[in-house]
Amino acid sequence: MKIDSGEPFVGKAGKLMDLAFQMLGIKREEVYIANIVKCRPPMNRNPEIDECTACIDYLRNQVILVNPDVIVLLGSVALKNILGQEYGITASRGKWIEKKNIKYMSTWHPAALLRDETKKVDFIKDLQLVVEEVNNG
Repeated sequence: MKIDSGEPFVGKAGKLMDLAFQMLGIKREEVYIANIVKCRPPMNRNPEIDECTACIDYLRNQVILVNPDVIVLLGSVALKNILGQEYGITASRGKWIEKKNIKYMSTWHPAALLRDETKKVDFIKDLQLVVEEVNNG
């Protein structure tokens, strides 16, 4: 039985994200990473609505404590749970959305890049926009 370390993005998707950070000059220690749900769903499936609902207040409190100017939403699950079910990742990624004095950038989840390598270019471009915003903001 594999024991989960509790650290987000430690598998193949995490290694890919770390590589993207490295390309952009970002140290993982410089960003705060949080998940929608606080435990890994069985078979690493997307969390169900009730699982997200059970954890969302914990995540909201994390955001209040960190008080970020910018939040990057990785994938559809994050986008829909944070900004609303009416948002779609394909239409929203790469575009700034501002709510309650926080700027949100949604992009592909790193796991999606493992399934479709053509998304890597968009992912890097989206993260470049984030770096520019943080550096100029």
